[in-house]
Amino acid sequence: MSCPMCKAATDPKYRPFCSGRCADLDLAKWFNGSYATPSRAPEDVEAAIDAAEAAMNAVQKPH
Repeated sequence: MSCPMCKAATDPKYRPFCSGRCADLDLAKWFNGSYATPSRAPEDVEAAIDAAEAAMNAVQKPH
């Protein structure tokens, strides 16, 4: 089995990863939403549109 992050041989201590570093990189992807599954629920789409519009408005206002 190879490490899903860097493809090196796995270490039993960090299985399925090769090192603590690769395990931490994978955890960081979970934390920042890289592994998120998009939703098609209408209320989620509406919330995403509202959030995007709010972000655009915040960028356009002078500080």
